[in-house]
Amino acid sequence: PDDAPAAKRARPDARPDARAEAAKVGRAGGIYVPPFKLAALRRELADSDKASAEYQRLSWEALRKGINGLVNKVNVGNIRSIVPELLELNLVRGRGLLCRALMKAQLASPGFTHIYAALVAVLNTKLPENGELLLKRVLVGFRRAYKRRDKVVATGFATFLAHLCNHQVAHELVALQLLTVLLDDPTDDSVEIAVSFTKAVGQLLDQVSPRGLLAVFERFRGILHEGSIDKRVQYTIEGLFAARKAGFADYPAVPEELDLVERDDQVTFELALDDKVDREEGLDVFKVDDDYEAHEAAWTEIKREILGDDDDASGDDDDDDDAASSAALAAAACASRIRFGASFRCFRSPSVRPPNPMDVKKLIAKRVSLGFSRGMRPAKTSAM
Repeated sequence: PDDAPAAKRARPDARPDARAEAAKVGRAGGIYVPPFKLAALRRELADSDKASAEYQRLSWEALRKGINGLVNKVNVGNIRSIVPELLELNLVRGRGLLCRALMKAQLASPGFTHIYAALVAVLNTKLPENGELLLKRVLVGFRRAYKRRDKVVATGFATFLAHLCNHQVAHELVALQLLTVLLDDPTDDSVEIAVSFTKAVGQLLDQVSPRGLLAVFERFRGILHEGSIDKRVQYTIEGLFAARKAGFADYPAVPEELDLVERDDQVTFELALDDKVDREEGLDVFKVDDDYEAHEAAWTEIKREILGDDDDASGDDDDDDDAASSAALAAAACASRIRFGASFRCFRSPSVRPPNPMDVKKLIAKRVSLGFSRGMRPAKTSAM
């Protein structure tokens, strides 16, 4: 009986292997290890063997926590500083973790969907594989939720897809295809999802595909005339027509403070709603990498190309290698490579302004006084 409690207690000489086993955390959960202990354990294992499974697992756990923490705290005010911090993490190895964190955060906070889409738009210019994987998972997630008649999840994924279209990560044709599916056999839930989706993506469709948007509103008008849906849903359609009449002023495609990417720099994926895509769910779980050190070195080169070389940015060889200085240099280098608010702003606003009515009246009065109105010229005075 004295041996049983002793067997349950952790032996002090069983480190670092026992501590690494205790720190194993997977998709099903595990033992909580404070961050400072996790960092100390990583340093101990790094001195012994960086290619060991224990060290890779701890690195994976640190990567997961880093991605989740940055995604959960992003907002309109700090998105420009969050981007370089995210790019400091290995987003090639953790692209599955990034997509999962974004989708989970978006479903939990649908009001921040436009912020998550703007974050994806910026990362997509540097790492298009991440944007493509997220778009695939959003499409598959909407199809599954719509088939299960899960209105909350389907609305969330539809809203996410609308903002991805607004930021040119997804093509506008997939938005028209989704509206066609929702309005083909209208029900109260499908029409409500279509109304919210149209409000989110309506301003973009009005610019890039006005005929497609006109066909969508003709279908909405037909549903109103049929009268087969609930009165409450009919009122939402009438509100949608009012929003369209106002030019979707209350539902901007890309808010000015989130207009972070030039149109020419964006990578757009032409995926259809019914395409068979691979969600690559294996990227969400930990796997031992036999070429771990080589892949980490490759990511270091990719990160240096994206963020720039800190030594070149500093311009001297002083001892400024502390964490705060390198993070500031990375943020400055990334900010210099991202042009905030150019093409989308020009794309949304007309280049020619309508003339002032008072100026038109003055011009007409001047022409009448000179005799140029209605094609008439002033009479020539004949010489006597």
